[in-house]
Amino acid sequence: MRLRPEGLLAARNSSYYLHGEDEDAIFEAAEALLAGGEKDALRLRVDVSELARIEESSKNQGLFGPSICYALVRNAQSANPKQSDHLLRLSTSVLSGNRLIICAPAVDWKKALHKKIQALAEVGQCEFGKPDEAAFARWLDGEINRSGLKVKQEAVQWMAGCLCGMRLAARQMIERLRWYDGGAGMEIGLDVVAELLGERAPGALDEWCHEVAMRRPCAVGLAQRLLKDQQVAEVQMISWLGTRMQQLLMYRWFAGTGDRNPLLAAKVFGDARTKVGQESKAWSATELTLAMKRIIDAEKLVKGASVEDKGTVIERLTLDLVENGRLTA
Repeated sequence: MRLRPEGLLAARNSSYYLHGEDEDAIFEAAEALLAGGEKDALRLRVDVSELARIEESSKNQGLFGPSICYALVRNAQSANPKQSDHLLRLSTSVLSGNRLIICAPAVDWKKALHKKIQALAEVGQCEFGKPDEAAFARWLDGEINRSGLKVKQEAVQWMAGCLCGMRLAARQMIERLRWYDGGAGMEIGLDVVAELLGERAPGALDEWCHEVAMRRPCAVGLAQRLLKDQQVAEVQMISWLGTRMQQLLMYRWFAGTGDRNPLLAAKVFGDARTKVGQESKAWSATELTLAMKRIIDAEKLVKGASVEDKGTVIERLTLDLVENGRLTA
């Protein structure tokens, strides 16, 4: 029986099979299934090499009264043939009131166990696909609201882009924001969020990226201040600029194909949503392609492919992108 993630807790199956690419979502759903139901049930978390524990523990529990056992198998994707057969027998022999939750993150769809479990009508099956940034941003926004924090939307969007799919890391980040806020109820902006995530000077970095994208000469001075005054790492500057120019290139492509929402299709997030449309007008498609090649070349240099001063590489890259005549094939 195929189930949707949001319908798992309402289902009444004895066996569940959770698989897909979103590992954090799989284990979050599995833990919710394990925690729900009978308060006094015996709850087990086992590896696929410990399946005998499920049978032994449930039998021992039965010596003292009605046996109710909920068991979570964490790594079915690594089961060998013998363990697979054992797991299949367990999944079809769970007594009513008990619960078996089989997790197989990133399981190979060719694996015999995967195909056989999918063929079992009595097993509730749910696939957790590759994390979608927009859906993750909505989930993150809900978690932040439930925490009572006030976080600017551009900071939420940026955080979602950095942590997409990593729910545990996102919850840890929210906890760090709560410590930072200390119950004051202040509005938390992008600079604070980025600093706590290990990024330096995101506001100034975004300003620099915007001025480069607009091809304004003041971008060179901004680059110098980031490097000298704020000590921002050259690799971080390259990463931010590369992301922005890639967004511009994809935005131009989707807009050119008539996409109804090129910003969404190009995965533009945060404050960049209000800027990319204007920035794209400063470039031809050919220039954007050459700009990406120029950024890749500069990235190799700052990562050790040259003994040249890394700050000089960034300053020259900025100048090359700003000045129309500097981009050549």
